[in-house]
Amino acid sequence: DEFISSPPRKTVRFGGTLTEILLKYEKGDTTDFELLKHQLSDPDIKDAQIINWLHEFRASVAYLTKELEQLVNILLKLPWLRRSREVVEEYLCFLGNLVSAQTVHLRPCLRMIVSQFVPPRITIREDDVDISDSDDDDENISENFDTCHRALQTVAGYVPSTPQFLMPILVEFFPFINKSERTLECYVHNLLRVTVYIPTLRLQILELIIEKLLKLDVSTPQQDIEDAEEAANNSASDEKSTEEGLFDMEEDEDRKGNKVVSPSTERMAHPLAERLDILMTILFSYIKDVCHVDGKLDISNTKDLYRDLVSVFDKLILPTHASCHVQYFMFYICSFKLGLAEAFLDHLWKKLQDPNNPSVIRQTAGSYIGSFLARAKFIPIVTVKACLDLLVNWLHKYIDNQDTGANAYCDVALHGPFYSTCQAVFYTLIFRHKQLLDGNLRKGLSYLQSLNFERIVMCQLNPLKICIPSVVNLFAAITRKYQLVFCYTIIERNNRQFIPVVRSGTGGDLVQTCTNPLDSFFPFDPYILKRSKKTIDPMYQFWEELSAEELENLKKPIKKGASEDEDDDFLKGETPQNDGVVGIAPNSYESNTRSPVSSIGSPADCYVPYPL
Repeated sequence: DEFISSPPRKTVRFGGTLTEILLKYEKGDTTDFELLKHQLSDPDIKDAQIINWLHEFRASVAYLTKELEQLVNILLKLPWLRRSREVVEEYLCFLGNLVSAQTVHLRPCLRMIVSQFVPPRITIREDDVDISDSDDDDENISENFDTCHRALQTVAGYVPSTPQFLMPILVEFFPFINKSERTLECYVHNLLRVTVYIPTLRLQILELIIEKLLKLDVSTPQQDIEDAEEAANNSASDEKSTEEGLFDMEEDEDRKGNKVVSPSTERMAHPLAERLDILMTILFSYIKDVCHVDGKLDISNTKDLYRDLVSVFDKLILPTHASCHVQYFMFYICSFKLGLAEAFLDHLWKKLQDPNNPSVIRQTAGSYIGSFLARAKFIPIVTVKACLDLLVNWLHKYIDNQDTGANAYCDVALHGPFYSTCQAVFYTLIFRHKQLLDGNLRKGLSYLQSLNFERIVMCQLNPLKICIPSVVNLFAAITRKYQLVFCYTIIERNNRQFIPVVRSGTGGDLVQTCTNPLDSFFPFDPYILKRSKKTIDPMYQFWEELSAEELENLKKPIKKGASEDEDDDFLKGETPQNDGVVGIAPNSYESNTRSPVSSIGSPADCYVPYPL
C-alpha cells in the first residue's frame, strides 16, 4: 500500500539510462556523457540524485574500465561522507562493487578514503582574501572517521592485495609536521585504527608513525623546550602582575586561596613540543589498549606488540642520537610485565657485546642499559644485580684481553663500547647503591666489593677520564664512602692532563666547559612533555636534591668493619620512596652554564670536593 500511494521521487535526468550513455560514449557520442559528468560534479546535488546514480553505477560497473578513469574520479569526489545514512550505505556498496569488478580503480579508491583521515579545512574568504583557514572540528567528525574505516574494511574485504597498495598511500598522505595539532592527531589516530583490522600492516604503520615522531623529537632539543617554557612562565607572571594592579584590594582578597588553573597550563609553549606531546599521548593510549583486554593484561597481544616495537626500536631509535622522548614507548610497554623489561635488557645486552655491531650502536645500547636500570621503578634489585654481574664480568674480560695488547691505552675510538659500559655501571650504582646495601649492609658491601671496581678504575684504559664528569664525581664519592675504590688520585691526574676549554661567559667571566668525549647521553633523562608525562611519572625514578648535611655525609667514609647493626648517618632514614637515590643527578647535557629550568628532575652535575 505504501509503495502504491507514494509517487516515485523526481530527479532531473537527461540522455536515457546510464548504460545507454556509456555505450554512446564508446561509439564516440560524448554529448550525454559530458552532461552526466556535469550533473555528478554539481555542488548542489541532492541525496536522492546521488542514490539514484550510484544505484545505476552499481549495475554498470562492468563498463567502468580504465578508459573511464575520469568518470570514476568524479564519482570518488562525490560528497558522500556528510550526507544521509542512505547515501553512505549506497556509496559503500558502490565501492565494494567497483573494486571487486575493476581492481584497476583500487588505488584511487584507497586514496579517496585515506584523504578523509584528517578534518576538512574550512576557508572563509572576503574580497578574494582568505581571512580564516582552520580545521572543521564539527561534532560529526568521529562518525565520519568511523565511516571511512568501514569503507576501508569493505575494500580490503573484496581485494586481498589491499595492504600492499595501501601502505604507500598512508605514507604519502601523512601530514607535514607544521600542520595543525588536530590534523596530526586525527591522522595518527586513524593510522593506528587501521592496524586493528589490517594487522599485517601494524609493523609498517608503527615504523611510519615513530619515524615522524622522531623527526619532531630531534627538531625540539630539551633545552629549547625548557627555554620556551621558562619564557612562557615569565610572560604569564608579568601579565598576572599587570592584571592584579587593575583590581582593588577587596577583589584581591577574594581571589586569595582560589587558585585558578588555566586550560593553557596543559599546553607546551614550544609548538613542535605541543604536537609531539599530543602524539605521544595517543601512542601510549594505543599501547595500553592493545595490551589490555577488559582491563587485564593480555600476554599474547602484549608479546606480539613488544616484538613489533623492539623491531622499530632497532631500526629507528637505536641509530638516532640524543632523542629525548620517543624512546619512552619501550619504557612504557616494559612496565606492564617484568619479563618484558628483562627481555629488553637482554636484547640491549646482546647488542652491546656483539663485536659485529657498529661501535656507535654498541655504545648507545650501553647508554640505554644504564639509563633503564637507573630510572625504571618497576625493575627489582635482583634484576639490577644480575645486569651488573653481566656488565662487570664483561668489563673484566675486556681488560684481560687488552692488558697484553698494543691497544691498552685510553682511546675512545678504539674502546667506545668499553667506556659506555663503564658509564652504564657507574650510573646504575649511583642510582641503585642504597637498594643494593639496604637491609644487610655487610652483605651488600661484600657484593659491591666482589665487583672489583678498583681494577676497572685503575686499568690502562682509564674510564674515569672518558666518562661524563658528573657521573665520575658521584661514583667517586659513593665508592670512597664505602671504601670500594679511591678514585680521586686518578681524577686529579686526569685533570692535570686535561687542557681546559675556556670561553667568555656573561659579564666577561671565564667558564670551563665540560667535555663529553663519548658523546654519550642518558636516553631516559626526565620526560618533560606535560600531557604524556602523566603516563610515565608513576613508574619513573626521579632524582632528589641532596641537602648540605647529606652532601657532607657523602664525603665521610664509613668505618672499617661496619656492620648492618651500626648506625650510619648516610643510610639511616635516607632511602626515598621506591628506594631511589637522593642527590644531584648527573645528566646528558653536560655544562656548568645551563638554564636553572633544566634542574627539574635531573639537575646539573654534582661536584664533590676531593678530600685534602
